[in-house]
Amino acid sequence: MARFIGRFEHSLDAKGRVILPVKFRPEFEFGGFLSQHKEGCLALWTPAEFDTQLDTIKEQAAESKDDRNLARVFASGSSEIEVDKSGRMPIPAYLRNFARLESDVVVIGAIDRVELWSPQVWEEKVLPSEQQLQDS
Repeated sequence: MARFIGRFEHSLDAKGRVILPVKFRPEFEFGGFLSQHKEGCLALWTPAEFDTQLDTIKEQAAESKDDRNLARVFASGSSEIEVDKSGRMPIPAYLRNFARLESDVVVIGAIDRVELWSPQVWEEKVLPSEQQLQDS
């Protein structure tokens, strides 16, 4: 199982690509899947982990209309991607819009996936939790 940790700051290039940190690249040698994710970020999944997510969502979709709609949103909000030899990963426009990615991108390891965040959204939704570590 792949494990992803660390925080990196990168920028989108003119073609809407971001450089994937070197330490994450081996897991995406044969591509990956980029999807809309919680709190307004994007999740980059290895093929194996994406399959696990699909299995879970498929099971949940049998439960209710809301779960089926979430399955539809997940599937339609996902894109298969390839990382080029320079480590650049294209982000489709609809995913950049969803995550409010305009120029800078915070790329983090989130244990079983890589997440891509707008720095502003990261500051609003995640950094307040960092204060809990300082307060404990």
